[in-house]
Amino acid sequence: MKSVFNIIKYLSLLLLLLIIGFCALNYYPDTPVDKLKAKYANTESEFIDIDGLNVHYRDEGNPTDSTPVVLIHGTSSFLQTWNTWTDSLKPSFRVIRMDLPAYGLTGPNKQNDYSAAYYTSFLNKFLMKLGVKKCYLAGNSLGGKIAWEYALKYPEAVKKLILIDAAAFPRKQSQMPLAFRLARMPILKDLLLKVTPKAVIKTSMLDVYGDDSKVNDSLINTYHDMVCRAGNRYAFVNRATINFDENYKNLSLINTPTLILWGETDTWIPVDNAYLFQKELKNDTLIIYKGVGHVPMEEIGERTVKDAFSFLKKE
Repeated sequence: MKSVFNIIKYLSLLLLLLIIGFCALNYYPDTPVDKLKAKYANTESEFIDIDGLNVHYRDEGNPTDSTPVVLIHGTSSFLQTWNTWTDSLKPSFRVIRMDLPAYGLTGPNKQNDYSAAYYTSFLNKFLMKLGVKKCYLAGNSLGGKIAWEYALKYPEAVKKLILIDAAAFPRKQSQMPLAFRLARMPILKDLLLKVTPKAVIKTSMLDVYGDDSKVNDSLINTYHDMVCRAGNRYAFVNRATINFDENYKNLSLINTPTLILWGETDTWIPVDNAYLFQKELKNDTLIIYKGVGHVPMEEIGERTVKDAFSFLKKE
């Protein structure tokens, strides 16, 4: 009996040492925003104060365009996800994109509020400060939810709407991405504030991309850098615990012409949701991309932006 107890004791000690070693190897302190600005901000980068938050954005393209294209990224992403779209659209359109509060170089807000209502209000204040009274609005994932929520509240401000693998409809916790499930676990969510293995980032990227060959070290390192921006991990943990609201029941009230783009192999927000949007929205066009995951505008940027361009130019 004593020998069994000793074996259990030594195994427990070994497990503890392995956990400590794992945490030590994957410990990443918060990265100061100035260090990340030096690496990721460019000559097009600008910063604007919105309720005390220093928001990173880029305003590019045709300066005479009175109706700009506004691009909104998804959870744990940043404005660079729209690089291909911006390069293709800016010869014809004014293109505005930003790092949402809680993400990228913008970082967390002081209120620790990441509800749909907060983001809708934030977007309105952001556009008003830039003097944008009417726009074409495109969003992916969380950004898609913000886009349709904004179109619902400010229908006169959105000329056309593009929803890319957009969030809207409730999901069971078992259907949530790994990072969201970890952020809801009492002990693990505290570890996520400092222990952020690049393997977790890689797993998430493999989940959101349909073509695994496009997930390279440069992509993983960029996403990891942005996750470790001071305050972003704490904001993500709080954002991940927010439950879906009931506002999706009002989707049928949106009359804005809408283009729905979706990756067929999306595991974060399955393609079934695309057909739910198609059913609820009155004035829509749906395009499904075979073999593509959760971020089509990033994974197959040139193909998706052609479809977006045709939609935007169509009278």
